[in-house]
Amino acid sequence: MQAYKDGLKKFDNGEYDLAIKGFQKAEAENYEPTQTSFLIAESYRLSNRFKESIPYYKKALDAGITNPEARFQYAYALKTTGQYQEASNEFAAFAKAEGSSKNLQDRALREIEILKIADRLRTQKMEVQIKQIPLNTVGSEFSPTISGNELVFSSSRKEIVYKNNGQPMLGLYKVAIAQDAGETQGNPVLFSQDIFAPDANEGSPAFSPDGKTLVFARGNTGKKKGTADVDLFLSRNVNGKWTPPAMLPINDSLAWDGSPAFSRDGKTLYFASNRAGGSGGIDLYRTNMDASGRFSKPVNMGKDINTAGDDMFPYVAEGGKLYFASDGHPGLGKLDLFSATRSQGVITIENMGLPFNSPQDDFGFTFYKDLNKGFFSSNREGGKGDDDIYYFYGPEKEDTTTIAKNDDPNDPLNPKNPNYVNGKLKTVRYFLAGNILENTPEAVPVDSAIVHILPDTSDVQISQFPTLKDGKFGKQPVEEGKSYVLLVERKGYISKRESFSMDGRSIPPIFLNKAITDTTFQVTVKLDKLELNKTFVLDNIYYDLDKYNIRSDAAIELDKLVQILKDNPTMNIELSSHTDARATDAYNMTLSQNRAESAVTYLASKGIDPDRMTARGYGERELIIPNAKTEAEHQRNRRTEFTILSY
Repeated sequence: MQAYKDGLKKFDNGEYDLAIKGFQKAEAENYEPTQTSFLIAESYRLSNRFKESIPYYKKALDAGITNPEARFQYAYALKTTGQYQEASNEFAAFAKAEGSSKNLQDRALREIEILKIADRLRTQKMEVQIKQIPLNTVGSEFSPTISGNELVFSSSRKEIVYKNNGQPMLGLYKVAIAQDAGETQGNPVLFSQDIFAPDANEGSPAFSPDGKTLVFARGNTGKKKGTADVDLFLSRNVNGKWTPPAMLPINDSLAWDGSPAFSRDGKTLYFASNRAGGSGGIDLYRTNMDASGRFSKPVNMGKDINTAGDDMFPYVAEGGKLYFASDGHPGLGKLDLFSATRSQGVITIENMGLPFNSPQDDFGFTFYKDLNKGFFSSNREGGKGDDDIYYFYGPEKEDTTTIAKNDDPNDPLNPKNPNYVNGKLKTVRYFLAGNILENTPEAVPVDSAIVHILPDTSDVQISQFPTLKDGKFGKQPVEEGKSYVLLVERKGYISKRESFSMDGRSIPPIFLNKAITDTTFQVTVKLDKLELNKTFVLDNIYYDLDKYNIRSDAAIELDKLVQILKDNPTMNIELSSHTDARATDAYNMTLSQNRAESAVTYLASKGIDPDRMTARGYGERELIIPNAKTEAEHQRNRRTEFTILSY
């Protein structure tokens, strides 16, 4: 039991390598075997070791784990090892399961579509050869960049171990590039003693074209919990010496900011961030830098490039072509390498195919001197360690002055241009439809309901539809990148809102084989009958130990109840709080009453008439699991509910 608790503490601190050791001890003791297997799998996944997570996800699923996210992550891990059919089957099972996150269900359905073309992507082999270079070790080497005749890169070579993955901390190192560029001369050395923090990870170097400005990422010092502890730093070379790194003002203190890159003229800095307001995971941003070194406000690079997944490691080649890594665009595995080209206002995203991409992470692309050789990084099978750096080289370029126009990759008549078919631009028309059902095991269709479709930014109605006898409604045209809200009303039922976003739903041109394609997204909304004394559990209403103030995460959930009460103005409720049984009955009664009253006070502050609400604490008197033993069972007993008193 103690080993499990130790593992859980390390897991919560993001020290996944230490967490694995604790959980494996608990596993040997057969303590909480199902949850322990799941947490070992999660620890491997969160430290980017997907292959190692697979047997533990499978063990947890075979044992009947109830966490619905386990199957999605198991499917994703299978994809990263090239087990595409098995991954597709697991994604399909996850998408059908009850209780799964709607966002993850949407991602699972998208992954199924992507996996259908994995074999097609395998045929896109470029005329290049790749080989490892001598600097690779059993540790991690990645994000190569060129500075003069030296290769500067990130490598796990410091003395202090990073508790996330058990590897030494990352630093910046350099090595001379041999004349033929395929080899490196001598052993790598520290890039600069002036840019070295022994207790931090430092990586992803980017140099300005004149080589005098360096931007890199530094973080994971343990001073902040989670991924927010990674920021961009800048150093300048003054008389051959690098200045002390200064944190850039474009960083977001609540986000991960990393993988920088300069434009060819040095006036624009590209970087990746998971700051609020993006498309989903990590997005690409750009900011302009003036002659005084001041930066403009960062701008998101848009939904043509950014996806609901992670989009990162940008690199801008001569001519302005953008290369980047993504796990959101259709690819062979986790991060794949892509190129983005703009022509006549249309951005074409192209998967670089084999041999650049594999089922695992492929990223950190850079050219060396010309456009047919360079370096990139990958943790693919067959390498020396975790991430390795590879050199690629292709045939010498021929004179292209006589090549026909439709050999231009951006020419609409070029059959290899994914955006066109027979010279016509591929277009997708998107629609929204669905059905309204009772929230009961029988899922009876609800007829004569009114479905109001609103933008997610206001209550100005776009359109409305009645449901037919089969509960169906639609269809409404929707636009790429927009988000909507469905407000469903029916006499005798509790009015309900359901969000629908087009983020990440755009169909890539590679899927399309005709000029105009219509696709309809189906949404199912389940309504609860309006009945006296009916009780609903509010999910994720948590309080700090022995406290009753409303935390920010609880406020998000209570705001949903605010909306329900506003959409159902005649409904009066009792809001109740329940504790587990691990303190005295009297103490729990007082604590739960205070928690219920603080929730009612919060709702009133949001405009709900206090006369419509009654606060009541039940302490430990209505336990769902009377003899709870595990933390998960205690959590089910600690809950907040609302009950309909009148309407």
